[in-house]
Amino acid sequence: MKSLPVHAAQRSLAASAAPALLMGLVAPALLAFSALLPRPALAAEGGATPEQAVAMVKKGVAFIKKEGKDKGYSEISVKGGQFSFEDLYLVVYGLDGTVHAHGANIKMVGKNLIELKDVDGKAFVKERVELGKAKPSFWQDYKFTNPENKKIEPKSMYCERLEDTVVCGGIYK
Repeated sequence: MKSLPVHAAQRSLAASAAPALLMGLVAPALLAFSALLPRPALAAEGGATPEQAVAMVKKGVAFIKKEGKDKGYSEISVKGGQFSFEDLYLVVYGLDGTVHAHGANIKMVGKNLIELKDVDGKAFVKERVELGKAKPSFWQDYKFTNPENKKIEPKSMYCERLEDTVVCGGIYK
């Protein structure tokens, strides 16, 4: 077996190390550059997505239709139950603004919140029930307290009308 001269072995080693060295220098630069690129606002980091909100609302509507209002509202109001996921939970409002089910705060059930406003003064419950009267499904934007971090954040709520109620689930942006 013929051995290579030392300088040829060094060139061979340097050539095989070059791609790794190049990636070690280029990858961090690419990562830093990609952080500057615009990204669509989908959901808060670690939070539910719009698709998950729509799926959860549809699941809740189907459950209420199958099991009835009493069992449906009760099940939706179980904090951490099958109608909760990360920062996503369901709420059911009557078209008069009364809460029938609330997946994050059982104390809201039975209260009429028609005049409730967000931090910007938006009467979001009134708007929600008006949209519910006018449309079979819709998205609504407002600001609300994120149950995971307790901060007021922009929220998008997906709702579907079910008889004289709207069943809603939202994501934080």
